[in-house]
Amino acid sequence: MTYAIAYNPYCQKQIAKASSKNPVLENIIRNKIQELSQNPLHYKPLKYALKGERRVHILKSFVLIFSVDENAKTIVLLSFEHHDNAYRR
Repeated sequence: MTYAIAYNPYCQKQIAKASSKNPVLENIIRNKIQELSQNPLHYKPLKYALKGERRVHILKSFVLIFSVDENAKTIVLLSFEHHDNAYRR
């Protein structure tokens, strides 16, 4: 079952910014989002302030944080940040 993908405006802006600086990163992100839409529950659930959200690493330095709505079969991409900044909220 494929999940629909929705973007938080902040996340969409961060992905566009990173992709414009590194075209290879754009393809990696696109492929990872495709994988994510197939099986989002495979990825690690987060704890504490980010409880209810999940994360996937992109390369070694970046983290894509997302939430899954099982009822609507939708994945909402919330944040795309460098690892050092990703978990600060």
